[in-house]
Amino acid sequence: MSNNTTPSIHILGICGTFMGGIAVLAKQAGYRVTGCDAGVYPPMSTQLEVQGIELVEGFDVDQLEFKPDIFVIGNVVSRGNPLMEEILNRNLPYISGPQWLAQNILHDKWVLAVAGTHGKTTTASMLAWILDYAGLNPCFLIGGVPLNFGVSARLTDSAFFAIEADEYDTAFFDKRSKFVHYHPRTVILNNLEFDHADIFPDLAAIETQFHHLIRTVPGNGLVINNGREQSLERVLNRGCWTTVELFGSDEGWNMDDNNKISLNGISQGALLWDLMGKHNSLNALAALAAARHVGVPVSIGLSALADFKNVKRRMEVRGVVNSITVYDDFAHHPTAISTTVAGLRRKVGNARILAVLEPRSNTMKLGVMKSALSGSLSEADKVFCYGANLGWDVAEALVPMGDKAIVKNDLNELTAAITSFALPGDHILVMSNGGFGGIHNMLLNQLS
Repeated sequence: MSNNTTPSIHILGICGTFMGGIAVLAKQAGYRVTGCDAGVYPPMSTQLEVQGIELVEGFDVDQLEFKPDIFVIGNVVSRGNPLMEEILNRNLPYISGPQWLAQNILHDKWVLAVAGTHGKTTTASMLAWILDYAGLNPCFLIGGVPLNFGVSARLTDSAFFAIEADEYDTAFFDKRSKFVHYHPRTVILNNLEFDHADIFPDLAAIETQFHHLIRTVPGNGLVINNGREQSLERVLNRGCWTTVELFGSDEGWNMDDNNKISLNGISQGALLWDLMGKHNSLNALAALAAARHVGVPVSIGLSALADFKNVKRRMEVRGVVNSITVYDDFAHHPTAISTTVAGLRRKVGNARILAVLEPRSNTMKLGVMKSALSGSLSEADKVFCYGANLGWDVAEALVPMGDKAIVKNDLNELTAAITSFALPGDHILVMSNGGFGGIHNMLLNQLS
């Protein structure tokens, strides 16, 4: 036990968005929180330090001296990790992040969970913002930083908790998806495609995890389901004990090209906002439906979305130099890349889009999606791809694009190629689920 009466936890792998969010929630709940990670870096390190959470670099066994009541283990930690091995050897108490969250924070909340391959962060942010705008002061935990809030997690005395519900596995000792732990009363199923090839053999395996989630939703809850996805239809056909509302469908929530929203064919009003892309329209429908389930009128939801500022790293403008705009986006799966480029194309018309891609997700590194890469980038005028640290040849995958694609294995060479090609009026769209070596600032500096 810890030396004082304040409950304490030590988090292994604290700098991921999810585990960092848990740290913030625990701190706000009155816990003494410490944590460690390899490569402690912003923005999460900054957010944690502001909250007064002590961070340690690396996984040295001397961290046992913190003597927490329990060690909370992130899914980046595997067997062979020196600190984890010593925790096991000494039979010290440990728990996964999702299970700790469920038992200590979520157990008495009305949980609204947002699941799906794409759009979880944006949709969860929209939902939290609608609830906040409606005066419900919700708790939330989101895998990104919603610009309306400036933090990825918060704990309040509200009955409502909006959470991004990830299908990635829980921990090295619990191979179920994280979302199985959350027991939501309201759940959004945004979409479902093959992803996470490092842990799932095929789409059917992910569908099984989604059905585990459906089994946890109570009969008096609500499943809000994307009516355009056959994969989700298969999930629900395995058995569903809860009312289902569809979106993106005439038999439920829909939006026309003029952003007029209907529910079962009855007009609900229009959405006035400047977010790009069809995918964001679907995200908005799902968020409106979930908020309505806890009593927020659609009219209030529409007013909230008119003030929605999106999420950091979702088509975020990092700077404009010599009339050249540099964007940062989290897109890394071919479907997300395609919808991101298409959304920017609708915004900028015939202006040139220079797409800059780092394929660094686990699925991309395995090369599972390489055949879809050139198609996903087809609406860009020029493609610059970083090819280092991969087990496959990006240049070969982009051969169908001809001289439209340039691949470099050196970041400085890649940046130089982009800046020498860029002209005033161009839009440079940088896509990566990592920091991409700080390429955004390198581009802005060289362009100026």
